[in-house]
Amino acid sequence: MRLLSTLAAAAALATLTVAPVSAKDIKLGVTTGMHEQVAEKVAEIIKAKGHTLKIISFSDYVLPNQALADGDLDANSFQHKPYLDRQKKDRNFDLTIVGTSFVAPMAVYSDKIKSLADLKAGDSIAIPNDPSNGGRALLLLARLGLIEVDAKAGLTPGAADVTKNPKNLKIVELDAAQLPRSLPDVTLAAINTNYALEAKLNPTKDSIAREDADSPYANVIVVQGKNQNEAWVKDLVAAYNDAAIRTFITNDLKGAVVPAF
Repeated sequence: MRLLSTLAAAAALATLTVAPVSAKDIKLGVTTGMHEQVAEKVAEIIKAKGHTLKIISFSDYVLPNQALADGDLDANSFQHKPYLDRQKKDRNFDLTIVGTSFVAPMAVYSDKIKSLADLKAGDSIAIPNDPSNGGRALLLLARLGLIEVDAKAGLTPGAADVTKNPKNLKIVELDAAQLPRSLPDVTLAAINTNYALEAKLNPTKDSIAREDADSPYANVIVVQGKNQNEAWVKDLVAAYNDAAIRTFITNDLKGAVVPAF
């Protein structure tokens, strides 16, 4: 009996002291605002798999991919596929999409006009200065009937791809994070939802117009190519696509973003 008790005690001690083999401290890069908010909820869910999610926030779009490529992060979730594709092409990053999270429709805002019908010849419109989000803004302006762009440019048209500009609108390219601050100086600004929310702009109430929810700009979850089949990656994607995250996006973010899973 004493031997059995000793063995049972040893087994119990092993159970208490040995962490799950697959448990990992996952360093996740996000941008501040809604990506950070969603990640905080993901951290709660992924605990059930034995993982700890360490959220590292960035204030721009450039550093999270570099940090992931350098191995300073295990994953990131802040960007859409067109942006990642451009970064991979320009910087030769070995990064892989493993899942999707949500669509954050880009919208146009103004401190000066109430409707697109109020735009005058020569008015200025600020857009992001990075190729993918700048192209996204130009496509939005085209959908709104303000300009036309060359279809051959695909999802990343630049200023040179604008084929018609009836009102001779001035396109001003600025860092995406600075666009809310530009509103006093331009007629319109096409602003990504995360930066709009940070500036206390409500996309559903304060914007003049916004993208459709079925835009091709779903945000993605990204890891280094060598890690794409790791068990912790599958657990991370499953946590992002959990029903509780869908509820949080729908209820707490109040329509600012739309689930993409």
